[in-house]
Amino acid sequence: MNQPHEVLILTGMSGAGRSTVAHALEDLGWYVVDNLPASLLPSLVSQTDGAKILAMAVVVDVRSGGFFDELNDALQELTANKTPHRLLFLDSTDQALVQRFESTRRPHPLQGGDRIVDGIARERTKLEDLRSRADVVIDTTNLNVHQLEKRVGEIFAAGEIHGVRVNVLSFGYKYGIPVDADLLLDCRFIPNPHWVPTLRHLTGLTEEVSEHVLSSPGVGAFVDSYVALLQLMARGYLQEGKKYVTLAVGCTGGKHRSVAIAEAIAARLNALPDEVNGEVEIEAYARHRDVGRE
Repeated sequence: MNQPHEVLILTGMSGAGRSTVAHALEDLGWYVVDNLPASLLPSLVSQTDGAKILAMAVVVDVRSGGFFDELNDALQELTANKTPHRLLFLDSTDQALVQRFESTRRPHPLQGGDRIVDGIARERTKLEDLRSRADVVIDTTNLNVHQLEKRVGEIFAAGEIHGVRVNVLSFGYKYGIPVDADLLLDCRFIPNPHWVPTLRHLTGLTEEVSEHVLSSPGVGAFVDSYVALLQLMARGYLQEGKKYVTLAVGCTGGKHRSVAIAEAIAARLNALPDEVNGEVEIEAYARHRDVGRE
């Protein structure tokens, strides 16, 4: 059977950007089906025989009713049929979701006669287990439409991934831990450039701050050790079918230390030889959530 090379199930919180992601995937050449009843997912995949569809994305959400039980059964059937598939979950904070629903003046699909926050709470409870099983989680709280489209392109533009992609995301603890983090790295043990008057106004993207952070005692060995650890983990991730990982690197404000360390880790991961001595190919890119917020 000529099934798609990959099937992506797109789901998540209502208002978190499913339509934007679906349109972005279409622009990348994916065949996208919106609001499909979950029970029809295996049948849809099987009917693509001969259609020469390389990548298919299916949007499934609470609008289809009987959501979790049907989708759980459908995912089990895809696994039994050995159909390559991934689950993408879009999330956002309750505050951001409320603001988006209020701006569009549309009710939440599970709101009924109650408040928007009640509908959001019901949906979170319904999707809690599904979110924990997702292969990729994207937090859209601080992303505008164009930034979300860019993130989708970074993850899915290449279609089927043969290695592991690592999103190295710097952040500030004072603004909260990213909800889509798979791994968390705390850089607050490193001397803070904030207390150096000539560096305070700069960020970890500058050469001055980067040198100050990376030359601190033990930091170079720390970065090397963590990169080596990620290499070991990448093999396990790939064996388990997880091809996209978000490493959140945090410091107090997300301006100096975490930015410099995130850049250093991403650069060293990208400098690794591809698939040498049994190692997994790793593609990394650094993003900085909180630069400019101070």
